[in-house]
Amino acid sequence: MILSNQYVRDLNFRVPGAPAIYALQSQLKPHVALNLDIQIRQAQENHPVFEVALIIRANAMIHQPVEGQDPPGVAFTVELAYCGIFTLQNVAATEVEPLLLAECPRLLFPAARNVLADITREAGFPPVLLQPIDFVAMWQARKQAQSQAA
Repeated sequence: MILSNQYVRDLNFRVPGAPAIYALQSQLKPHVALNLDIQIRQAQENHPVFEVALIIRANAMIHQPVEGQDPPGVAFTVELAYCGIFTLQNVAATEVEPLLLAECPRLLFPAARNVLADITREAGFPPVLLQPIDFVAMWQARKQAQSQAA
């Protein structure tokens, strides 16, 4: 497996209550809800080159509504699609799925974590620091959900 490139494909950061939320920020302790997904796209048909996207969505909720804020209770929302281009060489067919859904995201995670922390800090909020993620367990849970659905 070769990681030839990694990049931010999409980054969306919103502060719906700006500027009023910044006046209250020292009093606010937002609760951050995270959602993580992994998406795979084959770059070219009949070639073992794949784009693996680590999709991270974070919503920071506050208990105190801010005047003029829509929707109420949201400090910020961020959606990050952090991607890598991976070439699989000499990989058995049974190993493709665990590589793409567990090993590739594991390699992308540190950089995606840094982007998320940097963007939240640069926006004037405490940095969102993701804890390490067990991508093998995520892949196994995904596989189990698929087999139950079938």
